This record gives sequence, structure tokens and C-alpha cells, in this order.
Amino acid sequence: MTKKEIKALISLLDDSDYEVAHHVEQKIISLGEDAIPLLEEEWGETLNTDLQKKIEDLIHDMQFNALLHRLQEWKEEGATDLLKGMWLVNSYMYPDVDFAAISKTMDQLYFDAWTHMKDEMHPYDQVKSLNNVLFREKKFSANTKNFHSPANSMLHLALETKRGNPLTLCVIYMVVAQRLGFPVYGVNLPNLFILTYKMDGVQFYINVYNKGLILSKADIDNYILQLNLNPVDIFYEPTSNLEIVKRALRNLAFSFEKMKDLEKATEVTKLLTAITDDDPAIQ
Repeated sequence: MTKKEIKALISLLDDSDYEVAHHVEQKIISLGEDAIPLLEEEWGETLNTDLQKKIEDLIHDMQFNALLHRLQEWKEEGATDLLKGMWLVNSYMYPDVDFAAISKTMDQLYFDAWTHMKDEMHPYDQVKSLNNVLFREKKFSANTKNFHSPANSMLHLALETKRGNPLTLCVIYMVVAQRLGFPVYGVNLPNLFILTYKMDGVQFYINVYNKGLILSKADIDNYILQLNLNPVDIFYEPTSNLEIVKRALRNLAFSFEKMKDLEKATEVTKLLTAITDDDPAIQ
């Protein structure tokens, strides 16, 4: 369709005949995301508030459906790129944030950390060096004042503000560590996401939310004991990129629930359901 034809369609979104308006809406949706710039253009040109609201809802629905599809594709492709998965979560609230911009920031963090590394460093020293870069030089830290804010689950905001929840901070840390060649992986603890350094019989844990504090297995044992839970493998062993992204979506849905925004909480749960085969209940 030509630009003129698409704009003519958009003008019919506010038709008084429901059947006409609904048919037009479905037709525009079938055009895909390419129609969004024209929708945005029409929104800026019209003074009809009802039409503006319909355009806003239509754009949101189109972006949501596209995100749902991209998340499913990411999973089906093997969920190998954690940064991409977290960017997709980010896209729910900020669809205009460019993946290349996030990658560029991560590239710079990697380079700054790499310049501090030396050959044959002990694993503890590798972690301490990375801690120094991220927490002392770059000043990343826990966002304890607004812990349940949805913004805490947004990776690009964590990179910009240097504040985040345990999961977003761990993802930043882990991506940099893995680019450095460190065997660092995520661990799904109840109420807290941490990392583990695991290779050739060496394993310890890293609490990124506490500035990279190194923990032992006994520390994890005590934490589990305090929660009156049975120690199971999932609390000690590396988890997958898919599980990390699923946890990010659960965190985001829970944040919206805390804000009483049940519509957004429901939408995020739909995203979670699209990439999971088990119960998407918020944990």
C-alpha cells in the first residue's frame, strides 16, 4: 500500500460504524510495524483526541505483538544471547531503545575491565579486579530506594543510572565477565539473584547486589536455612539464559502488581507465558 492509502485507512479508525472501524484496525495491524511511523505522524497531525487514543492503543498493540514474536524467536534460536534477551524485556517499556546502543555501552565496560586484567590471575583476583572497575570506578550500586520500580528491570536505565535490582546488575556483571573469558554464570536463589564462578573444581559465589561480595557454599547453605527451604541444586548451580529472562519478566510483572497496574502486569505475564512451558506464576 502507498503512504497515501495507509493514511486514508488511519483516518477511518474513528469511523462511527464499529464494523468499519474494526475492519480498518485489523487491516492496519496486518501491515506490521512498518505502519507505526505513519500512525505516529497522523497522531501528531490530528486534533481529534478520540482518534489519538485509538492510534496510541493500536501502536501499543502492534509493538506488543511484535515483541511477543521476537521473544519466541529468541527462545527458539537457543536463547544464546543474554544481552539480546534482556533488551527484549527492556523493549516492553522502551520500544525505541536501540540494541546497538546497549551493546556499545557493554563493549566499553568490557574494554575498561580488560585493561585491568593480567595473565594467570587467580579467580578471586579476577573477580576483585572486575569488582574494582564496576563498583569503584564506574560506581554501579544497588537501587535500594526504589527496589520494586519497573525501571529497575530496564537494562538501559541500569547502564545509564548505574543503579539496578540484583538481576539487572548481575546481567551487566556476567556479560562483562564472560567476555573476559571468566566462567561466571547466574544462580536462581529465592528472593535474590547471584552469580557463581565455576570451573575445574573451583566454585564460589558473587553477590553483585553487595558490590561483588564473594560467598562460599556455606554462605548459601545458611541463606537457604534462614528461609526454611530445602537445599536443591537450582540454588547452587548455573541457570540458563532463558531462565534469567523469565525471572526478569516475573520481576517486571511483580513490579506492576505492586503499582496496582494490573493491565501491564497481565501483559508482561503473557510475554512470560510465550517463552515458558511451566507455571508463569510470579515468584
